[in-house]
Amino acid sequence: MTAAALAEAQGVSVRTLYRDIQTLIGLGAPIDGEAGIGYVLRPGFFLPPLMFSAEELEALVLGARWVGGRPDEALAGAARNALAKIATASPEDLRDKINSTGIWAAQQVWTQPAEPLLAVVREAMRAEKALHIGYADEAGNETQRPIWPVTLAYYEDKQIIGAWCVLRQDFRNFRVDRVRAATPGSESFGKRRVVLMKEWEAIWQSRVRRDPAEPAAS
Repeated sequence: MTAAALAEAQGVSVRTLYRDIQTLIGLGAPIDGEAGIGYVLRPGFFLPPLMFSAEELEALVLGARWVGGRPDEALAGAARNALAKIATASPEDLRDKINSTGIWAAQQVWTQPAEPLLAVVREAMRAEKALHIGYADEAGNETQRPIWPVTLAYYEDKQIIGAWCVLRQDFRNFRVDRVRAATPGSESFGKRRVVLMKEWEAIWQSRVRRDPAEPAAS
């Protein structure tokens, strides 16, 4: 449909229509436009209205604000963007309600800069590719290990990588603050990550049942 036809159908000016189309594109709508032809909305974008109860909205705000305070800059930015999209994709404008929920996540005061390693780990998990890390023990002795990262746990004061350690041929939990270097590898995981995740969870739960004081990292 042409911009003129869309503007007439919506009862707005063509200038307003152009602005609204750009807003929709910015939100991810798959809209194509070509001079003399008009706009085309590709299939697959129509979603049911987003409706939230007061408790659901508070849970979303709390979760997004907690993530926004982590030392993972990319994930923190994504959380803020997601909350903004939720506000504008709802039948009623939720921006005022989001700002007035009264729910806040206490933020850690980080003495170190944002941790770029966390984004590297998340990318390796999504791609199911190995990471080659230099890892230091409590005494500061460093070993080189290829790992298959399957999970990333965000604690208040540290982050833990749950992974299959190719060197030890077993699951290990690595503290991010002890990872001295990380290089993405080209090798694929030996199993699908969803399978490795289930195995890691089973082993971890077994260890915790045997010893509730099981350390968070090895």
